[in-house]
Amino acid sequence: MSALFVQHRAALAAAFRRLWATPLNTLLSLVVIGIALTLPAFGYVALDNLRELGRNASGVQQISLFMSLDAGRKDVGEIESRLRQAVGSQWRFVPKEDALTRMKSSEGMAEIVASLPRNPLPDAFIVEPANTEPAALEALRREMAGWPKVAHVQLDSAWIKRFDAFLRLGKLALWMLAGLFGAGLVAVTFNTIRLQVMAQSAEIEVARMIGATDGFIRRPFYYFGALQGALGGLLAALLVLAALRLLAGPVGELAALYGGNFSLRPPGVADMLGLTALGAFLGWLGAQLSVSLSLRKFD
Repeated sequence: MSALFVQHRAALAAAFRRLWATPLNTLLSLVVIGIALTLPAFGYVALDNLRELGRNASGVQQISLFMSLDAGRKDVGEIESRLRQAVGSQWRFVPKEDALTRMKSSEGMAEIVASLPRNPLPDAFIVEPANTEPAALEALRREMAGWPKVAHVQLDSAWIKRFDAFLRLGKLALWMLAGLFGAGLVAVTFNTIRLQVMAQSAEIEVARMIGATDGFIRRPFYYFGALQGALGGLLAALLVLAALRLLAGPVGELAALYGGNFSLRPPGVADMLGLTALGAFLGWLGAQLSVSLSLRKFD
C-alpha cells in the first residue's frame, strides 16, 4: 500500500470525523447546501417536464403542401419522390377530388360546390415530420416551397415558436439562478473551512515545523468540503424526488380534467449522481479557495 494512498485515506477519515464532531453545524450546513441546490435542480426537472408536456399537448405536427391547380399526375409523382428522399417521416396524399367531396359533405356547402364550374381545390400532401423542432420544421417548409408545382406550404408554428422561446427564457433564468446558488454554496463552504483553519491554526503551525507539506495540510480540508457538498447534493436530489412525489397526484388529476394523461417524470439515477457530483465539486472549490487564502498567514 503506497504512502500517498495511506495519506488520502487518513485525510478522508479526518474529514468524516470533523463532520461527525459537530453534528448540529453539519446538519445546518447540509440543509443550506441542499436547499441551494434543490431550487435550480427542481427548476431543471420542471423545465424538462414542461418540454414533455408541450410535446404531448401539441399532438402531431403537420405541414400542408398544396400543389398548383395545373399540376398533373407526373408532378404529383415527382413530389412523392422528393418526400421519400427529404422527409424521414410519414406523409399522405389528398387528391383534389377527395377534398372536394369532403367539402361538399360539410353543412351548407353542397349547393355552393354544385354551382362551381370546376374543382377549385388543389391536390395536397399532409406531412408529419419526425423532427418537430421549430427550426427543423421551418427549414423543411422553406425547402418544400421551392419544389416544382408547389403553390403553397402551410405550417402553423407560431405557438411552437412562442413555447420554444418561453423554454429558452426559462433555461436562461435557470442558469442564472444556478450560478447564484452555486456561488452561495461555495461561500458557505469557504466560511466553514476558514473557521476550521482558524480553530486548528496551532496544529497547522506545529505540522509545518516538523516538515509537513502543503498537500498534507490541505488534503483533509479538501475532503471535508467535497464530502459536505456531496452530502448536500444528495439531500437536494432527495428533496426534488419528494417534491415530485407530492405533486404527482395533483398534476395527474389536473391533466385528467383536461382529457390528458400526463405524469411527472422524476430525475434518473444519472441526474441524481450528477447533482451529488456537482455538490462535491462546488464544496471542493470552496475549500480550495478558503484554504489557499487562509494558509497565507502561515507563510
